[in-house]
Parts: sequence; structure tokens; C-alpha cells
Amino acid sequence: MVIPPVTTVPTRPSAKRRRGSSPRPRPPIPLEPSTMTELPISILPPALHALLEALPPGLTLPWELLGPMVLQRTPLANATLSLWSYLLKPSVLDEIFQKHRGRSFEDVLKFSTFVELIRDALILHKGSGRASFQRAEEQGTLPTCQEAVYHKLGRVPIPLSLGFFEDATQELREVLPRGNQVTAIPASLNGMTVTILDGKQLKKVAKRLKPLRCKPGKVVGGKILVAYLPAEGVAVAMAADLDGEANDIRLMPAVVPRARARISGIRLWVADRQFCDLNQPALLTEQGDHFLIRRSLKTHFHPDPHRPAQTSLDAQGRTVVEEWGWIGAEKDKRRRYVRHIRLIRPGEEEILLVTDLLDNQQYPANDLLVVYLTRWGIERVFQQITEVFELRHLIGSKPEATIFQAAFCLVIYNLLQVIRAYVAASQAELSVDAVSVEQIFVDVQKELTALTVLFPSRTIADWFKVELSREEIITRLQILLGGVWTPRYRKAVNKKPRPKVKKAKGSGAHTSVHKVLEAERKKRLKSAGGG
Repeated sequence: MVIPPVTTVPTRPSAKRRRGSSPRPRPPIPLEPSTMTELPISILPPALHALLEALPPGLTLPWELLGPMVLQRTPLANATLSLWSYLLKPSVLDEIFQKHRGRSFEDVLKFSTFVELIRDALILHKGSGRASFQRAEEQGTLPTCQEAVYHKLGRVPIPLSLGFFEDATQELREVLPRGNQVTAIPASLNGMTVTILDGKQLKKVAKRLKPLRCKPGKVVGGKILVAYLPAEGVAVAMAADLDGEANDIRLMPAVVPRARARISGIRLWVADRQFCDLNQPALLTEQGDHFLIRRSLKTHFHPDPHRPAQTSLDAQGRTVVEEWGWIGAEKDKRRRYVRHIRLIRPGEEEILLVTDLLDNQQYPANDLLVVYLTRWGIERVFQQITEVFELRHLIGSKPEATIFQAAFCLVIYNLLQVIRAYVAASQAELSVDAVSVEQIFVDVQKELTALTVLFPSRTIADWFKVELSREEIITRLQILLGGVWTPRYRKAVNKKPRPKVKKAKGSGAHTSVHKVLEAERKKRLKSAGGG
């Protein structure tokens, strides 16, 4: 894809140095070949052979003339590169780095170039960092060795990963089409922003690090906790822990304030049963917010004897029982008065919800059940960033590397949500949720690959150097994506879903990379002290 040209080229051999010393020299960067080997026109198909022979003697067509024709035939790639350039041009990435870098620093490999390399690995090379770095090296746009990029990836601080994801997403939300709604929210909850919380363990870490090679079973990277807006279809905030075996609850005090900084107004927090304890209601109801959480059986509910239960039916004719009472023991200071909603599903596990929205007339139980079911939206996000955007192929083995890649996959996911929204807007009466992100991403990959095969990276970068205003990028996206619709983009609907079958539990032996590295570090310290 697009890697901005490097302006400085060191000329002396590299030397090891300590932090704070003078910049270390680097080997020269191989220059990009100026011309390709010309093949005889006789090997071309007859029609093309005749076309070139018809040209006047000595007249040749510069290959740059192909640019306008190719870009017209690749509107999805054009739109993606335009949007990326608007959001994350090198100057913006430099600002993000300075804002969130902490104690990290830049040497020869700039953060903007680093981001471009990881992007190409995820979008063009199916999660292969080696393929991306090799291509950049061939084109002369890799300012250092490949090993240095891997080491850089393993040292990305968590605040930089989070800031990169959240700052990029904030700008993406500003260019979503007006009236964009991926998931319909009941009218009774219009005054609140439904925000779903869920965590993901970053699995399938390759055992490249020496302390991991002899470990039995699988190893996991970091843990992330994400805040997702089902109405807009984008994830907006994230917290992370280096220990992939950390409980999601540990990240709640970090992710909730980060999400509040990105979401204005009153928020309705929706979460699954692992978040149901007596500490979370106090956190989630700050600043006038509300919560809707699936009740864990470990959190006991005590009905209010002075308020009778009410029974109704949901849209599918199933019984819904509403009760009012307390969660927590009578002597527990964290005890809270809640509304308890019980959905009885014959042949399936009952759904038990607790909420501080006590008025069942203003907030009907059926509406709250519908909102809780939108929680599956974030499960689809995790599935897509894993299977579609190559989170299953982790480039680095350190926890910091897995967290940065997860943040990057979420940025790509959100960017594709914007592309999908404009594609849907071009079709009358077509909902955004009816458009397949996977099918669009397949075509984006094909078109971007065509561009990068035909033209050097520097040439493509020059095409998208012009800075666009918000109105200009919106207009460009509308023009580019207004005519790309094909019936293949319509999401497939399973009309005969199979009954859910609980998976058999396997051996499941695993440990986190962070714990292994910490144990190894303590072992070395102990050995050094004893010696």
C-alpha cells in the first residue's frame, strides 16, 4: 500500500549504542529500481501487439498514464486510501505518537512508517509481517532491518496502542453518513447511548520467544476490554492488560472512563454475566449513567416483599417475569435496589437481567431484552477482527505486540464500517446491517493489491498527499462508493439455523506470555544476585 518516502538515508554501518547516546549510523537503504525490464511486445496478445505497433516510431506511452484509468476501475481502493490519508497521514501519526508515547522514542524507524508496515501486513499479506517488511525492503522504503521492526512491535506501550485506536476512531465517527444506524435501538431508550462492554483474550501466540518454546499447551498474549456502540456499529474505547489470563473486571475501572471521554450524554452500559458483581453498579451509574447486566448466579437476588412480581410475554410468546428487590446481602454496604427481569426459554437456559431502570412503564422489559440481545454485535466484531482482519495470525509474540495488533484490527474494522455505511447509503431502503463487511473487504484487498503491483509505493503516496477537509472527504466517499454496489455485498441470511450445541471442553492447557516472561525475568535476577 502506501509508505511515505524516507527523507534521510544514513550511510555508515550500524553500531550498538545505549539510550541517550548519539544516534547510531545505519546501513544505506537500497534504492527502488527506476525502471523495470522491458519485455518484447511480440509476447503480448495479438490485439495489444497491434495497438503498440500502430504508434508512431519512437513514441512510447509512459506507464504513469495507467494511473487515472486504474484508479477509476478501483473505487474501493481509492476510497480506502483517501479515508486513510485523511485520518492517519504521517503528520497525524506523529502527533498521536508524541501524545501517547510515554517513555518510548523514535530513532530511524518513524511511528508513521511503522504503522504503514503493519497495515500492509494485515490488509495485503494476510497477517504476514515478514511479507510486508520484505516488500518494503525491496522497494527501498524500509529504513532499518526487518528484525528492528519486530523488536519495535514488541515494545509498543499500551497507552500508545489505546491512543492510536481511540483517536483514529474519533475521527472516523465524524465522517459516518448522517442518520447511519447499524442496529435499531428501541424508542424508549432514545435518550441514552447504548454501550456494550466485553473482553477478548488474544490467543494463538507463536512460541518464537526462547522461554516459550518448551511450554506445553498454548500460550496467550494480552487481554483487551472494548466498548462498542451498536447503533453506530463501531468500537470506541479500549483498555488492555499484558496478562491474557487477567479477569475482565480488572479492566473495568480503566475502560469506563475512557469510553465516557468518547461518548457524550447519558450512557446505558450493557454487559454479560462475568461483569455482574456488587462493585460494578456504583462505577456504571456515575455521571447519571445506567446499567443492564446479565445476572450471575453467584450474585444473589432478594425480592422486595412489598412489590409483587409482574408477568408478560415477549415478541416470541415467551414468559417474562419482572421483580424488584436487592442484589447483595442486607449488611453489605454495596447492596443495591434493582429491577430483575427473567426470560423463560423452554429447552434453553433462562436469561436473568438486572438494571437500575426501575420504571417498567417508561422502559418496558421487552425493550431491555432487545437491547441486551444487541450485545452479540460485539461478539461479531471479535469474530471479524480475528477471521477477516487476520488477528488469528499474530505478528509478534510479546503481549505488547498482540495488543497493538488487536488495536490495529479494530481501526481497520471501524474504517470498513464507514465504507460499508456509504455503500449502503447508495441503495434506497437498504439497512447498513444488511451489507456484508467480509465481501467488501475481499474486494478492497483485491483492488489494493492491483494498485501495489502496478505502481510503486512512492507513486501511490504522492496521489493521496492532498489534505482534504471533512466536507471534501465525505463528498469524495459519496462519489466513489455511490456506484460500487453489487448483489454479492448483501449479507447472507441463515434461514434454517441449526440448534446450538455446547462444545465439548478440551484439554485447554494454556498460560500467558506475560507470566512466562515475568517468571523468566525473576529467575535471571535471582541467579544474578546469587552469583
